[in-house]
Amino acid sequence: MIKYEKVNGDFDLSGKSAIVIGGAGGIGESTARMYAKKGANVAIADTKNTVGSVAQSIAKDYGVQTVGVNVDVTNQQSVDDMVATVVDSFGEINILAAMPGFVELHRATDMPIDIIEKHLNVNAVGVFRACQAVAKQMIKQGKGGKIVCITSQADFIAINKHVAYTMSKASLVGMIKVCALEWAEYGINVNGVAPTVVNTYMGEKAWQGKVKDDMIAKIPAGRFAETDEIAGAVLFMSSPESNMITGEDLVVDGGFTIY
Repeated sequence: MIKYEKVNGDFDLSGKSAIVIGGAGGIGESTARMYAKKGANVAIADTKNTVGSVAQSIAKDYGVQTVGVNVDVTNQQSVDDMVATVVDSFGEINILAAMPGFVELHRATDMPIDIIEKHLNVNAVGVFRACQAVAKQMIKQGKGGKIVCITSQADFIAINKHVAYTMSKASLVGMIKVCALEWAEYGINVNGVAPTVVNTYMGEKAWQGKVKDDMIAKIPAGRFAETDEIAGAVLFMSSPESNMITGEDLVVDGGFTIY
């Protein structure tokens, strides 16, 4: 059962331990900093070799415990080692923010099958691998937990040249729903946060020039999102304030999908 906790609006994470996969930059680093600001100990997990320096910076800025861990979500041993390292460092895991990402854009007729498989391996199977490993640890601990995955507005609408990305993110939404159903009895919430285009490296890679201008013209807010705006939604889904929400995909898109 997912227990009731009085909602006070503090979004307090004091005493919690969190993993942020993709935490060495972009939405992940913004999320890690928001977690730390709310009192959580944070593991920065990423493929980047800057995990240690990002972790040190966050520890210095917020006075929490941090650890940097290199992880490849397409490798089971790497994920298992990440979980073991975090448990050794903090004693337990209470929150997982899973946001590894890969994108390469082609029209559907030109999309190489191996690129589709890479999208699925990173954005879907890799995310599940991490969620499964962390959920097993949470179940062992017997204290429940929060799992939040970064999905995309592309998981339920069509965007030109996004066929592989959409396939991976749409499958992730299905995974979230099933895991939320099965893990609720252990007190674990599983949710997604679906951003519009965000001003990150991946956002810049996919949206430049006229296609960027055309996309912004379709967003009622008149701009792309910033990383902290997505991190704020992830914080909500990671806090006791969202205990009654599970299996959902929270859209943060500036109104793009109003139409």
